[in-house]
Amino acid sequence: MADRGEDVDAESEDELYEVVNITDYARRHQWWSRVFGNSTGPIAEKYSVASQIMMGGVTGWCAGYLFQRVGKIMATAVGGGFLLLQIANHSGYVQVDWRKVEKDVNKAKKHLKKNANKAAPELNSFIEESTEFVKRNIVISGGFVGGFLLGLAS
Repeated sequence: MADRGEDVDAESEDELYEVVNITDYARRHQWWSRVFGNSTGPIAEKYSVASQIMMGGVTGWCAGYLFQRVGKIMATAVGGGFLLLQIANHSGYVQVDWRKVEKDVNKAKKHLKKNANKAAPELNSFIEESTEFVKRNIVISGGFVGGFLLGLAS
């Protein structure tokens, strides 16, 4: 008996929700079609040039602005840490063996140079896919680069 009651409740809950088809909604609302177009296919065919530049520019500006802010914070943290390390070293709180640091840095450089030509296959395929995307969507990519540079400057 309890199972039948649960089934009735589940059915009545399903009836309360309406499924909305976004494609039909976009066709009925002309402003959406005017801004983004109503065709399907690759992005170069789907949106007008102005829309592509606008979308690329806005996303590029946001990415550039965030990159600038995060970069400033990281530079401040690294520079401040190095400054505090130098002050602590000069005051005698910390003793740094700079010869060992230099030796380790040189060892790391040699290791990086040795393995630099052996890039992971995933990285190579990612670069190829990214290059292909930029070639297919040159307008939106150009808008993104322009927006990114504006975001860095603001």
